[in-house]
Amino acid sequence: MQSLDVHRPEMPELQFVLMVAALCTSDLPSLNLSQELRQTIFDRCWALVSSDPPPTNPRERVLDLRTGTELTLEALATTIRELLTSAGLTVLTWEHPPSEPSRSSTPQAKPLIDRLQQLYPDLPPESTPPDAN
Repeated sequence: MQSLDVHRPEMPELQFVLMVAALCTSDLPSLNLSQELRQTIFDRCWALVSSDPPPTNPRERVLDLRTGTELTLEALATTIRELLTSAGLTVLTWEHPPSEPSRSSTPQAKPLIDRLQQLYPDLPPESTPPDAN
């Protein structure tokens, strides 16, 4: 079972907002959010980033935060937390194994990915992480 603490998500706000938006638009039957609350959360977040009505096609229900500001991000996170808290939810839970990425990286991103892998190479299986001692 996977979980996400609404008030201490252990992730940056951008990731938190995108994660909750993705959960709200998912068809996960084990998510502890009603369909009505999922839709309300998404629709309110959509209203903060777009002047158009929220899409009805499930494939188009994706928040595009590329043009947003820090203030927009703060408003999104606050809206999500207020809606969940008012529904009595402090932890989101769901059952779903992590899946493989659905898209490969673009050719333009490959040099950045290669540099990041040089900075943070995977530890060999037999090595011990430095803070494990």
